[in-house]
Amino acid sequence: MFEALADRFESAWKKLRGQDKISEANVQDALREVRRALLEADVNLQVVKDFVAEVQTKALGAEVISGVNPSQQFVKIVYDELVNVMGETNVPLAQADTPPTIVLMAGLQGTGKTTATAKLALHLRKMDRSTLLVATDVYRPAAIDQLVTLGKQIGVPVFEMGTEANPVEIARQGVAKAQADGIDTVIIDTAGRLQIDESMMAELAQIKATVQPHEVLLVVDAMTGQEAANLTRTFHEQIGITGAILTKMDGDTRGGAALSVRRISGQPIKFIGVGEKVEALQPFYPDRMAQRILGMGDVLTLVEKAQEEVDIAEAEKLQEKILTAKFDFTDFLKQLRLMKNMGSLAGIMKLIPGMGNKISEEQLQQGEVQLKRTEAMINSMTLEERKNPDLLAGSPSRRKRIARGSGYSLNDVSKLVSDFQKMRTLMQQMGQGQLPGMGMPGMGGLGGLFGGGTPAMGGYGNTPPPGWRGYQAQTNTKKKKKKEKKKKGFGSL
Repeated sequence: MFEALADRFESAWKKLRGQDKISEANVQDALREVRRALLEADVNLQVVKDFVAEVQTKALGAEVISGVNPSQQFVKIVYDELVNVMGETNVPLAQADTPPTIVLMAGLQGTGKTTATAKLALHLRKMDRSTLLVATDVYRPAAIDQLVTLGKQIGVPVFEMGTEANPVEIARQGVAKAQADGIDTVIIDTAGRLQIDESMMAELAQIKATVQPHEVLLVVDAMTGQEAANLTRTFHEQIGITGAILTKMDGDTRGGAALSVRRISGQPIKFIGVGEKVEALQPFYPDRMAQRILGMGDVLTLVEKAQEEVDIAEAEKLQEKILTAKFDFTDFLKQLRLMKNMGSLAGIMKLIPGMGNKISEEQLQQGEVQLKRTEAMINSMTLEERKNPDLLAGSPSRRKRIARGSGYSLNDVSKLVSDFQKMRTLMQQMGQGQLPGMGMPGMGGLGGLFGGGTPAMGGYGNTPPPGWRGYQAQTNTKKKKKKEKKKKGFGSL
């Protein structure tokens, strides 16, 4: 998501590179690119006007910071304004003083409301909050069956009374059951429509009046762009919502919804759906989203994903294996599967600062294919071969058998074994600090990733360093000039 928007912003920074300071003359070209970027992303027109005006005011009034060029400073101003537009801070889900907490889900048909209901239940379950799902959508064919199936998948009970019962009565009895069973949170899945109509609004209002929910969350399709913000405002004016969940953020969304909802509707985005799987729901953090939009990655989300999957005790054992060069194919397979559980390769790479725009879609697809090939070849090995890779290095017959079993060529297997041996040696050297500078900035080196330690933020905090790309370009230019001086014989000066 946001690739086109990030590219447009990159064009804006270029307008200010090489300038000594930000002036009214040179900032206009950069602001024009920012305006185009937001309009093409389908951001609400009024939000665009206010955003550009605010950025211009701050840019012209900004004091020049020593060592920071205008393009870097402009990036920082745009970043701060993006965070401001999207709401500044994460707004957590409400929790009642006396259980159960009641969450009412609303939205149009086709936005992924029922799936989002199950995703939210799983998210709460991970937080040790017991949940009951209540199915009140008696109109859409198989809607109740869908929620029951999803409930079984995530291990959360579903309360339903069939398609003949009154939705308001289903909601009332569902809440009563949760109170009787000591359930922490009730999530009520309501019926959606193809368009906003009076009967849907009246039913929602009646359910809300009956169960008195602590949260009314509107599920909105992010693909609808700025219309998502208008829809949120309409629902809020007629029903009174407390927040929104943006779904399909992993699709071809241009970013307009994320940038418009809070400013137009006045209600915060609380969660975003980033995939079809029930695990693919994330709390919405404006600062992290701004980093993604500007191509800075999202280290905190990456760390949280890793913490969900990594077993600390296992990670410590793995670190010891790396340091002693005993890392084997069994360990490697575990790491591959752990990464798959964290999401797609493309999704992970976009969370790493500076990587999202450096790798093409084709390269990412090739990477996904290579991971599958590697897993297939390892699965064709015996347990002994996985634990002792040296057996494969010295035995062509073993490699031939693995090639036949996995469906790949002997050369493919030989290359995997050779690359693995090289990687194991390299990881051992890096773990012992023999190859300084190989770790990614702010990531604490590869030792932190494999050893289970939380990667350090390296100075990012909640506010990224202004001009991350400009800084790199400036550093490269300085290095180049030093080399040229040495060639001319001025290296000692």
